[in-house]
Amino acid sequence: MLGSVQDTEDLLQNVYITFSETETGDIQNKKAYLCKMVTNRCIDRLKSASKKREQYTGTWLPEPLITENRPNGDPAGHIFLKESVSMAYLLLLQQLSETERAVFILKEVLQYSYEEIAEIVGKSSTNCRQIFSRAKRSIVPPKEEPQMTEKGKWLAEQFFGALASGDTSKMLSLLSADASLLTDGGGKVKAAIFPILGAERIVRFYMGILSKFPQDMTYSITYVNGDPGLILYAGKHAYAVLSLHIEDNKIKTIYSVLNPEKLTHIT
Repeated sequence: MLGSVQDTEDLLQNVYITFSETETGDIQNKKAYLCKMVTNRCIDRLKSASKKREQYTGTWLPEPLITENRPNGDPAGHIFLKESVSMAYLLLLQQLSETERAVFILKEVLQYSYEEIAEIVGKSSTNCRQIFSRAKRSIVPPKEEPQMTEKGKWLAEQFFGALASGDTSKMLSLLSADASLLTDGGGKVKAAIFPILGAERIVRFYMGILSKFPQDMTYSITYVNGDPGLILYAGKHAYAVLSLHIEDNKIKTIYSVLNPEKLTHIT
């Protein structure tokens, strides 16, 4: 709903405190009650943040979420996590209004019935059904590659290794010809204001800024929002977090978050 780790933690803490101080004896369904509290607070938070979002410098990206990869554990849980928190998916949700986003997530991700959703958002079940249908039509889910866990990790390692060594040919071979790079500096640090489109332009961009990276730069391969990615460190602090969206065995999209305010939760 929020696309912000810090806002989410603050909101959940507030809900927990409020709920713990509430007389719950008359509440028949505590789960539904809590869900309604969280959803309504999310909607209020989004409405208050809309003007700030409009004034945001450059591309806005959700805060990166470092996710545990679980291909050998719970496959269904892994797919659920990847589909619901991927950068591409979260960006698509930004196209929806606050209420549309709530209805869509409650139905599509959490599998609530229309009757349950109606109770949560304060609308009729028929209205919620129409809202969901409209939201479903307005966004096209990103193309997902089946069984891309190991391949995606390999592509990430190869790409970032080629970047570190300045191997432009190798970088080009790993990128889709129509690849795109989205960078979020939020006006706090230097970043591309607009998306960079095309493999050759992306490589030229990285070669142009490679010499400007901190001398003590290190990186670690990880999973960011369910996709292969990495964390760049300047000393002990996170400098940037990148995630890769893979299509047809090539890197289709690179999401790069550099805004330091969005990296405070990264350790």
